[in-house]
Amino acid sequence: MRKLKEFVTDFGLPRVIIFLFLMFLFVAAPFVGVRIDTSISDVLTRFGQNGILVLALVPMVQSGTGLNFGLPVGIIAGLLGGTLAMQFHLTGWLGFFGAIAISMPFAIVFGWLYGKLLNRVKGDEMTIAMYVGFSMVTFFSILWLLLPYSNPTMVWGYAGQGLRTTITLDNYWGHILNDFLAIRSGNTFNVPTGMILFVFFCAFLVYLFFRSKTGTAMTAVGSNPDFARAGGVSVDRMRTISVTVSTMLGAVGILASQQSSGFIPLL
Repeated sequence: MRKLKEFVTDFGLPRVIIFLFLMFLFVAAPFVGVRIDTSISDVLTRFGQNGILVLALVPMVQSGTGLNFGLPVGIIAGLLGGTLAMQFHLTGWLGFFGAIAISMPFAIVFGWLYGKLLNRVKGDEMTIAMYVGFSMVTFFSILWLLLPYSNPTMVWGYAGQGLRTTITLDNYWGHILNDFLAIRSGNTFNVPTGMILFVFFCAFLVYLFFRSKTGTAMTAVGSNPDFARAGGVSVDRMRTISVTVSTMLGAVGILASQQSSGFIPLL
């Protein structure tokens, strides 16, 4: 009993409650006509779709900047990378990794500017970040209609310009991670092995980053900024780097999510 209490304390009561509730849903599923194998497949797919986007929150939390309510900044960079890769008619693995490569310069620039802004509004980061996210989405909702895209798969047919609100990834890189080394049984059970491995690979890179000198300094800033400053660490620089890394992960995360769903939603 004592060990159980220690486990709950270490693991966290909210996590235990969520885990037990999830197990209850799996047990109750057959009694309401929901297939267990389908539910497991859906859980694994959702994990892959959202895993990197959740991972994108870690750098800003570690630096003490707060939750990244401006995650749409990174997502916009990913959307730019994805649409430009389609504009250049990149397909398959070249299309997916090409979209990531194209999105990175946008993510770095957007993240750096976003980080500079957050450094000027310390104490109000969450509020400002939320406004930044909404502003970026609104601004690019206009740009999607004005940018000179010409790929027939992407633009509105009747106008010949302006991107569709939903762009299919068929014949480009739709489900390319999901189908890699996928484990299937019938039409109801599917393990998107490639996507899960990609999420773990990104998590491993983040782990290595926080083991580096920069990552350690970033954690020190989040734990005790005064102590870090006394040790010669630039607090503002570490915060800016954390925001930039978070934005880059957001760009990669939305591209991984898009390949899983098979389309690019611009709105």
